[in-house]
Amino acid sequence: MPKTRKAPQETAVLKLNEFLPYRLNHLAETVSRSLSKIYADDFGIGIPEWRVVATLGEHVAMTARDIGKATSMHKTKVSRAVAALEKKGHLSRGANPDDQREQLLQLTDHGRAMYEDLVPKALGYSLQLEAALNEKQRVVLDEIFQRLHAAAEK
Repeated sequence: MPKTRKAPQETAVLKLNEFLPYRLNHLAETVSRSLSKIYADDFGIGIPEWRVVATLGEHVAMTARDIGKATSMHKTKVSRAVAALEKKGHLSRGANPDDQREQLLQLTDHGRAMYEDLVPKALGYSLQLEAALNEKQRVVLDEIFQRLHAAAEK
């Protein structure tokens, strides 16, 4: 007896430009690349290095593991960024009194000066982006971020 073939099932089509995770990632990458022109041109650092500098500028001293958690960067990326910043004299390592297996990282005076020069430019860039929205839209966007973040963590 011949086997009966089933009609092919409709396969769902994933259109990336309509897929929310892709759209969020694409926007984040576009914004990150655009912002990176500021610090890449002025200081010769890349996105991972900027994230380490910004995190240390905010928190003063942290371990590489804590920087990875704070920035959602993989430990190898953090390690490479730390090494590059240390080589350029922007960052120093010190003993962690809480755990001798880890080192506390902090900005050097040179790194702190770079951070202080970059912060107004980064904040200006953020304000420029926010200017595309009115106040009500900014409030709604903040709420959307909170809701999406909570939903993604479930």
